Amino acid sequence: MLAAESSGGLASGTNAAGVPVMPEQKLMNTIVPRWEWRTFCGDLSAVRARLSALASTGVQESDEVYLISSWCDASVKIRAGLLDVKQLEQRDASGLEQWRPVLKADFPLPASTVVQIFEILRLPVPALSRPAYSQEALLGELVRPEPKLRTLGVHKVRTRYRIGSCLAEATDVKAEGRSLRTFAIESEDRIAVLQTVRELGLSEVPNQNYPGALKELIGLKGPSLEDTVRADAVRYAAIDVGTNSVKLHVAERDSTGSWHRVLDRIEVSRLGERLQETGEIQPAAQARTVAVIAGMAAQAKSAGAQSIVAVGTMGLRQARNSRAFLEAVRATCGIAIEVIDGTEEARLAYLAAQDGLSIAKGSIVVFDTGGGSTQVTLGRNGNVLEQFSLNLGAVRITEAFGLHGAVSHRALSSARAAIEGELGRLDTIAPPDALVGMGGAVTNMAAVSMCLVPYDPDWTQGAILSRAEVERQISAYAALEAVQRQDIPGLQAGRAEIILAGACIVATLMEKLHQEHLTVSDRALRHGVLIDRFRV
Repeated sequence: MLAAESSGGLASGTNAAGVPVMPEQKLMNTIVPRWEWRTFCGDLSAVRARLSALASTGVQESDEVYLISSWCDASVKIRAGLLDVKQLEQRDASGLEQWRPVLKADFPLPASTVVQIFEILRLPVPALSRPAYSQEALLGELVRPEPKLRTLGVHKVRTRYRIGSCLAEATDVKAEGRSLRTFAIESEDRIAVLQTVRELGLSEVPNQNYPGALKELIGLKGPSLEDTVRADAVRYAAIDVGTNSVKLHVAERDSTGSWHRVLDRIEVSRLGERLQETGEIQPAAQARTVAVIAGMAAQAKSAGAQSIVAVGTMGLRQARNSRAFLEAVRATCGIAIEVIDGTEEARLAYLAAQDGLSIAKGSIVVFDTGGGSTQVTLGRNGNVLEQFSLNLGAVRITEAFGLHGAVSHRALSSARAAIEGELGRLDTIAPPDALVGMGGAVTNMAAVSMCLVPYDPDWTQGAILSRAEVERQISAYAALEAVQRQDIPGLQAGRAEIILAGACIVATLMEKLHQEHLTVSDRALRHGVLIDRFRV
C-alpha cells in the first residue's frame, strides 16, 4: 500500500473507551483497507507523460527486508526497525486487490507477535526460546531456517502523485542485483481506481502485487493445489449475505466427514442501508454488495472450492426489490442466492454451534443476532425443541434511535426499552443451563474484551463473555462517536456505527434469560450451511 495510509500507534494503557491496549504492538488509529492496482511491466510511456505534468507530492528512499512465504501473498516487511504487515482482503472479478494493514510493531517483538507473523504467512510456528526477538534474532533463528520462507533486501525510491481522488506512485526498485520499475494506483474507492487505470490506458495490463512480483524475481514457487488440499478432502464454500455484512467460509471435508477451515472472512457492505426507511435496497448498497459477493466467489474458486452455496437473510426477505438484487448477483458472478426464512436460519445457526462447541448437557439457548434479525433456538441434549426469528437487528435499532455515535442516557434508555419489548417472547422461557451467542455483535465484543488484533476465530470460538463486560462496552460505545469507536482494539471498523445497538440486543437477551455469561460461537450461519448442504 502507498504511504498515505494512517498508521499511527497507540501507546499501551487504555484508549478513549477505557479499553486496554496491547503493549506488544502498535495498532493503527484508522485501519483503512485500500484497493490497489500495480504493474511491474507494460508500456508506461503514457503514464510517464501524464506524471510529468503533475507536481510530485513527495519522494521517499528506503531499504526494506521482505519476508516472502511460498504459501501466501501477505506483505510482511521490515523498514527502519518497524515490522509492517498487510493482508490481501479480497480480489474482485477484474483482478483489482484490496489490502488491509493488520500490524505495525517495533522490535524487539514479543513471542506472541512472532507466532502471529508465522500464522499470517501460513507456516508452522517454530519453537520459540525467547520471550522477545530482536530483528537479528527473528531473521537468523526463525526465518532463515524455514525452507518455505525467504528474506529479500529491497531498495526503493518512491515518487508520489495524486491523480484525481487516487494516490499514484512510481517506484525504482533494486533487488537481487536487478532493477525494476513499478507503478501503482490506490484508493479506498474501487471504482475510482478502475477509472484511473482505464484513463491511463492500462486496462489490459495485469495487476501484480509486491509479494507476487518478488517471488517471481527470486524464483520462489508456491504450493500447487494438490499440495495444499488434503489427499482425501474436498473443498466447498458458503456465502452468507446479511443485512450489514457478507461472510465467506471455505472449508475442506475429509473422508471421515470432519471439516477443516481454509479461509473465513467478513466484509461490511451495508446492504440494508436505509432499508427500514424505504423498504428497498438502495443502488449504492446493491453495487457495494454485488462487488463483495463477486470478489468472494472469485476467492473461493481460487482456493479450490468445488461448489459454492449462498444464502440471504432478513435484508433480502424484507426488501421489495430483492429479486433485482439476486438477478444482478447472478449476472455478475453466476452465484444463485437462496433466500432462507427465519426458522431455517435459526436451525442452521444451531447446527453450527452444536458442531463447533462442546455444548453442555441439559437445556441450551442459541441466538444469532445480526444487522436485520435475531434468531433464537431452544434445545435440550442436542435436540431442537423450538426456534423462531425476530425482526430485530442492529441496523434497524441504530437507524431508529440514532445510535450511530455518542448518545444521551435518555436516548439509550429508549432504545433498550424498545429492544426489551421486542424480546418479550423470551419472558416465558425458563432460564437455560447454557447460553450461546453468535453474530457480528457477539464476536466483536469478544474480540474487544481480549484486545484481539487482528481478529482470530480460534480465540473467540468458545470464549466466555460476561454480562458485566457487555454492559461495560455499552457504556463505552455510548460515549463515543463512530470514528472514535474505530480506535478500539478488536472492533471491526465497519461495525463501529452499529455495535452499540448490537450490544444492547445482546445485553437484553442475557437479562431476559437470566444469564450472567454466554459462550461465544464464531461458527455461525455460513458454517451451518456447509455442514447441512454438503453432508457426506
